[in-house]
Amino acid sequence: MTNHVTLPDSARSGLLPVKVPQITALFWMIKVLSTGMGETFSDFLVKHLPPLLAVGGALVLFTLGLAAQIRAPRYRVWTYWTAVVMVAIFGTMVADIVDFVVGIPLGISTALFLALLAGVLLLWYRVEGTLDVHSIDTRRREGFYWTTVVVTFALGTVAGDFTAATLHLGYLVSSLLFAVAIAVPAVAWRWGGIDPVLAFWAAYVVTRPLGASVTDWLASDRSDGLNLGTGWVTLAAAVPMVALIAVLARRQDRVQAVGVHP
Repeated sequence: MTNHVTLPDSARSGLLPVKVPQITALFWMIKVLSTGMGETFSDFLVKHLPPLLAVGGALVLFTLGLAAQIRAPRYRVWTYWTAVVMVAIFGTMVADIVDFVVGIPLGISTALFLALLAGVLLLWYRVEGTLDVHSIDTRRREGFYWTTVVVTFALGTVAGDFTAATLHLGYLVSSLLFAVAIAVPAVAWRWGGIDPVLAFWAAYVVTRPLGASVTDWLASDRSDGLNLGTGWVTLAAAVPMVALIAVLARRQDRVQAVGVHP
């Protein structure tokens, strides 16, 4: 879905250029691929490296990626999507730590992350009066945005595991379930008149368990998985993701070459 919202006037005093991409079909394709890649790459790192090194390294890369995005003076395609990928990898690890290390049941952790997400969005709306991603033109709004993104990744990870394991649906059925779920806000926005900002965030949350369930189904050695391996599945998701990001970057370069803000 595309969120047709008028962009704010970045030339006003104290405001930044909007630092998030336009919401297009390419955005959703890259987002789903990044969620799936983050899920299996996180599992790959934890399996092939000492857990402390894997988590510590992911934390460092997550911090660097997010810092680069925050410090960027404007929306930069590679900087933005690198931050998203780092959030995907580290968010998976945070959710897995809550499940496997802390030992909180998946149903409870799903409810906790859902409550946390609702709290962040409510606070964001009360402080700023909008949740529109095309209004991310101040440092505070950018902080709210990335906090929300991090929580959605953690929530999506535990939600996907909850449906696959606790509810015994398996990865394939979970993938189909979330594919239907992500279509609901898109249909409601296009034909039901639902608020586009609400539709965006509803779809955004579901991209995580959708992408993660699909790649888990492909990679898992469980009875409901195809056992293709986390390394190969990560590569299979990463290659088209990078190619699509390159397409976005080339489009942005062309737009800027003729002096038009993307």
